Amino acid sequence: MLSVPNKLIPPGMKAVHIGKPFQSTTIEELKDLSATKVFVLANRSSAKFIEGEGKLLDELQKMDALAAPLCTSIGMGGGEAVSGLLEACDKAFESGADCLVTIGGGAVQDAGKLIRLWLSAASSGDKASVKGIQEASGRDPMPELPPQIAIPNSFAMAEATHVAGITTAAKTKSGAAHPCLMPTLIIYEATLSEGLPDWVRFGTAFRGVEHACGAITHPKANEDIREQALEGLTILNENLKKLIKNPECKDTQHQMYLGGFIAIRALNTGCYPALGHLIENHYSARFDVHQGSCSGIMCARMMRYHQSASKVYQERISAALGDTYTPAPQLVRDLAATLPGVSKNHADAGVTDDMLREFSKWEFENHIDRINQLSPKELKSSDDIHGMLSAPLESL
Repeated sequence: MLSVPNKLIPPGMKAVHIGKPFQSTTIEELKDLSATKVFVLANRSSAKFIEGEGKLLDELQKMDALAAPLCTSIGMGGGEAVSGLLEACDKAFESGADCLVTIGGGAVQDAGKLIRLWLSAASSGDKASVKGIQEASGRDPMPELPPQIAIPNSFAMAEATHVAGITTAAKTKSGAAHPCLMPTLIIYEATLSEGLPDWVRFGTAFRGVEHACGAITHPKANEDIREQALEGLTILNENLKKLIKNPECKDTQHQMYLGGFIAIRALNTGCYPALGHLIENHYSARFDVHQGSCSGIMCARMMRYHQSASKVYQERISAALGDTYTPAPQLVRDLAATLPGVSKNHADAGVTDDMLREFSKWEFENHIDRINQLSPKELKSSDDIHGMLSAPLESL
């Protein structure tokens, strides 16, 4: 088992377990939380690990603690129209849930946060809505939310932030943010990643690299944040290379969870989101591209755009990636190129240059002030955005 330094566990979070058996640990923690009506949310690929005799759902039923049948309606991106987020909110409320267990990727973890908000705000007869959830996130003071045990099956690290995203019916990215949205505890256990497709395993793993790079070069980062992100990046780089050789190695995956947690907590401490997060969230929602692929498409390109303004920090990134002689954008590009299932260019994602130009214009017209708060180098036009996002990888 690996341990996370206590100083990295944010306020409101009880514990982070890495490498402990997820089922027995979940049961122990539920008892400690005095949970009596547990609403379990999982993505479809994780259901096989918790359904059946002697598995988690069966154990909860024996304890008479299962609030409702397993909910598997959440899809990639937490979409309002596609994923069943609002339906899950209503089911959780109708079941009288007093605790959530969320098993799966980032969309499931974010959905759990949003359901907790709804449970704390809904009254009899209410129907969940995005507006209602977001209004609930703005209360002051915020009431105590039902606890959430987050059990990820990949490496995206949504469970380690206080932000929850929603892809709306209009294919835009929305959501909620509040310190209270941090899950109560996290259980990282590699059993749940068994059989993951490459685009999920390595795409979410590469997100950790981008979390670290985004924190290190962020205009609002301080030295403590950068040192922490560099530590996470070093762990991730070393173990990503091992993961390529043996994708199912549990020890390597547990190290990936540790490095990923260290990196995202650096980013989520005073400088969230990073430039990549903002633009990639919009890109992912617009074009239905998995965010791991978004990182493969954009991370190195964005670093190349602001290299002149973040040169000192990028040199430290190169060192953490094990090569002080090669510019960081090239190292990030080359690392992404070694990862099975991670898209490396726009053709892989099906996004044409005309689509990208229209997207760049939309970004500039709607988000340029925010973008320039996050970018070490100013972007002055939609052509700058397009040029940044379309730079040929071989030119980096």
